[in-house]
Amino acid sequence: MATAGAGTTPGSKGRALISVSDKTGLAELVQGLSALGYDIISTGGTATTVQAMGIPCTKVEDVTGFPEMLDDAAYQCVCDFKEPTCVIVKHTNPCGVASVADLREAYRLAVRADPISAFGGIVAFNRPVDAELAKEIREFRSPTDNETRMFYEIVIAPSYTPEGLEVLKGKSKNLRIVEAKPRAPSGLSLRQVGAGWLWQEADNLAPEAIEFTVVSTTQPTAQQLEDLKFAWRCVKHVKSNAITIAKDDRLLGMGSGQPNRVNSVRIALEKAGDAVKGSVLASDAFFPFSRGDSVEIACKAGVSAIVHPGGSMRDQEAIDVCNEYGVVLLTTGVRHFRH
Repeated sequence: MATAGAGTTPGSKGRALISVSDKTGLAELVQGLSALGYDIISTGGTATTVQAMGIPCTKVEDVTGFPEMLDDAAYQCVCDFKEPTCVIVKHTNPCGVASVADLREAYRLAVRADPISAFGGIVAFNRPVDAELAKEIREFRSPTDNETRMFYEIVIAPSYTPEGLEVLKGKSKNLRIVEAKPRAPSGLSLRQVGAGWLWQEADNLAPEAIEFTVVSTTQPTAQQLEDLKFAWRCVKHVKSNAITIAKDDRLLGMGSGQPNRVNSVRIALEKAGDAVKGSVLASDAFFPFSRGDSVEIACKAGVSAIVHPGGSMRDQEAIDVCNEYGVVLLTTGVRHFRH
């Protein structure tokens, strides 16, 4: 791919964005563009090759602020957490999230949330990767059989120690190791819609900026409230219809992308398994039905607290069901609704 656009370097005719897998003729192309006065913007191996030619080249992440990959969901998600956190993403959905002071344990807990989905995914950290953490990434066995080493396409972290980098390089010749500094969610979101583009404000609402309103008779404990905020932070990054189940700063299960909310609830509960007892649940949008549906199914499974935006014509039904089961129910007044 090679495209030209407006440039920012004084005297430049514009920018040429180049990203190719077959580098035949690349030298002639970039030399010609450079001679014509274009700034060269490139990605990954292409950027490395161009720089080796001695031609000035800017990496695309230095222009956009994001790593050069479509699936930057892991990076966006992990940047949302202040505590030491590991996020594992598969097909743009976080399937494992854990915040623990010991990043090795955070990594293990993130994998255990859904080891099948985590295999072949993207793992991201918001703290530097040292040799001990790199060894854990390299050697950790899948909880499904305790034999198979976990495989990843990409590892993302703000930095790596020299020893940690060497350890990771030995995991797989195809592993892409990306260094990306933490970046607070902000700015605008751009999505292609048919022949045009949708330009809107990015969803940068953190739990700290939201008023959680208790609407149930049962009041949340301090721990439940912290768990609910963690689940709400996670559900922001899951594609709707989105459900997350969490406890003790750890994602236990998530349901994503289902055309109806009750199926997302069922999937999340299945992934959480026996750990669902005493956990909390977050829904990215309101529950259209509750009795015999999403809310009651969650209550019967052992969920102890639920948070959702509210705003349904049947909000009272959700309150009544939670009161019958002694489950805490909170509303936020805002939704995420990621697509």
